Amino acid sequence: MSKVKNYLSLVKFSHTIFAMPFAFIGFSLGVRYRNDLHGSIIPTSKESYTFQHLDLGFDLVEFIGKFFLVLICMISARSAAMAFNRYLDRSFDAKNPRTAIREIPAGIISANSALRFVILSSVIFVVATYFINTICFALSPVALFVILFYSYTKRFTALCHLVLGLGLSLAPIGAYLAVTGRFDLLPILFSLSVIFWVSGFDIIFALQDVEFDQSQQLYSIPAVLGKGKGLRVSEILHVVSAACVIAAGFYGHFHWLYWLGVAVFVTMLIYQHAIVKPNDLSKVNLAFMTANGIASVVFAVFVIADVVIL
Repeated sequence: MSKVKNYLSLVKFSHTIFAMPFAFIGFSLGVRYRNDLHGSIIPTSKESYTFQHLDLGFDLVEFIGKFFLVLICMISARSAAMAFNRYLDRSFDAKNPRTAIREIPAGIISANSALRFVILSSVIFVVATYFINTICFALSPVALFVILFYSYTKRFTALCHLVLGLGLSLAPIGAYLAVTGRFDLLPILFSLSVIFWVSGFDIIFALQDVEFDQSQQLYSIPAVLGKGKGLRVSEILHVVSAACVIAAGFYGHFHWLYWLGVAVFVTMLIYQHAIVKPNDLSKVNLAFMTANGIASVVFAVFVIADVVIL
């Protein structure tokens, strides 16, 4: 059990709270519109949203199977990405007082063991997509490339935050593809929201390492622009993220439950910028974990409730 706990800590399993709820949103949208694969996923009348029109389009066994396969894909892909990041950054982590206690530099997990864990997680991800459908299997190498490539980006571009956002944004699109086997605009709008939301709060998190990143010639927006301007960029990205969820609400003709979720999501974005200042980073972790965790979970609950109930 201690070894399992070490690996869960290595991949920061608790951070699945960020992307997983959006995967559930994509899955619920896919289920909701499974019976309309050849037309617009958006019904043309409010009557089409009543509960009596909800049709799984497949039996309960297949529904449960799809759900667990999506869950496996989410966990394995994220585990591969995080473990690879820890493996690749092990020398930098050892030098940084904030990260020196991480499993690899602290000697709790060896670098080779972490790399084997990356490979195993990647294989599990690809195998799971094979059992979902053809398009997910075909795109699985692309998804793996995006989420693993992020670990290199801090070495050459301050846009690394956007690459991280892109990786997590695959969650709603991927879950929707798992159910429907097709692309549609609505899950893409949610994915765009994830890109800018994650990029924004990753910039806030990077404020803690500005001096270290500069000393090691590592790139981040705060390290390049400074803490104050970095926070301004984060604010802009979060405004765009909020605009995307609002656009999705209008495009999807959602109801009052959805807009309650939007209110919570936007409030949490505002809150984290209210408590983090360039000269006061004492509440970065509160903004990073608590505010964003609430934003994703509560928003997803309201969106899924709107899709299923109203």
